[in-house]
Amino acid sequence: MLGGLLDIFSRASLAYLSRWAHVVVGITWIGLLYYFNFVQTPAFAQMEAGARNNAVDKLASRALWWFRWSAAATVATGILILIFYTDLKGDAFLVSGDFWKSPEGVAIATGILLALTMFVNVWGIIWRNQKVVIANARNVQAGGEADPNAASAGRLSALASRQNTIFSFPMLIFMVGAAHFPYRALKLGHTHPGNVAIYWIITIIIWALLEANALGWLGGTSPGGTRTIYETHQNAIITGLVLCVIWLALFSWVLTT
Repeated sequence: MLGGLLDIFSRASLAYLSRWAHVVVGITWIGLLYYFNFVQTPAFAQMEAGARNNAVDKLASRALWWFRWSAAATVATGILILIFYTDLKGDAFLVSGDFWKSPEGVAIATGILLALTMFVNVWGIIWRNQKVVIANARNVQAGGEADPNAASAGRLSALASRQNTIFSFPMLIFMVGAAHFPYRALKLGHTHPGNVAIYWIITIIIWALLEANALGWLGGTSPGGTRTIYETHQNAIITGLVLCVIWLALFSWVLTT
């Protein structure tokens, strides 16, 4: 009995627990991301200023706490998966460099790139600017003057949040689908290094252009132009789905030819 109890501390058990926790906190993170974009933002746009400030103070601030810490927990548990996971032979996950050259490894690496970008957006852009928005809402409710920087801070936060929504679709496809793709059946030797290099060059270009667009480095942050994909949650969903098709077509063509 004691041996069975101690088995929970084995590498295999810790890998399982890490994966379970990763799914739980990941659902929390992405669920709140969709709540902010699909529910809260459209609702706030229809509220009077006073009601919106009160909602920002009492509701959004609490939701943002769960949002940012579930993002951090998702990254932390993902790192634990990499540390504890073993393959069927019992070998440690990270010691096999060949894994990252396989179609499944490339898919996971793509998901990691997008997830880490989303995490940086949460803590470096969304939360940093939402602190300004929340402080302004509380100050106005207390009878103070509105912060002239609150609008621009809210705009930067919204652009990053919408970009995270767009990234979330291909991220989930590559993370969740990696173990189920038909490409998984390919042997390591069937993936040509040159094809993998082409895939990553194109992937980095797509990733960099979209992130630069969300940060306002391509034409600023005002509505219109390339920011049209962020103006409504419907536009973000469509863009995310189109991006999934493009990325999967690239993945299929490059890694199976």
